[in-house]
Amino acid sequence: MTNINHIPNSIVLVGPMGAGKTTVGKQIAQKLGKRFVDVDQELEKRTGVSINLIFEIEKEAGFRARETAMLAELMALDNAVIATGGGIIVTPENRDILKATDNLVVYLKTEVKHQLKRLKRDKQRPLLQGKGRREKLLNLARVRNPLYDEVSDLAFASGRTSSYGMANKIVAYLREKTQSKQQS
Repeated sequence: MTNINHIPNSIVLVGPMGAGKTTVGKQIAQKLGKRFVDVDQELEKRTGVSINLIFEIEKEAGFRARETAMLAELMALDNAVIATGGGIIVTPENRDILKATDNLVVYLKTEVKHQLKRLKRDKQRPLLQGKGRREKLLNLARVRNPLYDEVSDLAFASGRTSSYGMANKIVAYLREKTQSKQQS
């Protein structure tokens, strides 16, 4: 865990799809008076097309290259909460960017059973297309969970907690650490 003695300038949320990074990130940003930015949404806004279409045309490699450029740019933002896509950590360069940043990287851990529940109606995620969602999510978790651990400063389980509760938990933790450091 990182040594926190102030609310970090920017906070980066990592974790699997369905962990609540976007929803929780918006709430953290609001509570701390920070700007919220979602890497995937920013890519869609700038390219004018969906992530699905980028995957379809440029394949995963093309999407990952765009994602890396966007991540590097967003890491320089001041006073922001940045939600990343679930696969951001598969690219070694992205892991290096996340490990080298002065921003606080928070891993929202979630179990596959919670992902399945949250993503039940989702038809947009390229890696979940077709049958066998549970097996796909289990395989992704096996590969990616250690990588989320590798790049993060803090981890919070996002299973049964609502997004509002999760945001409150993270903000309370940051404020508590800040206050205890200022008192010592």
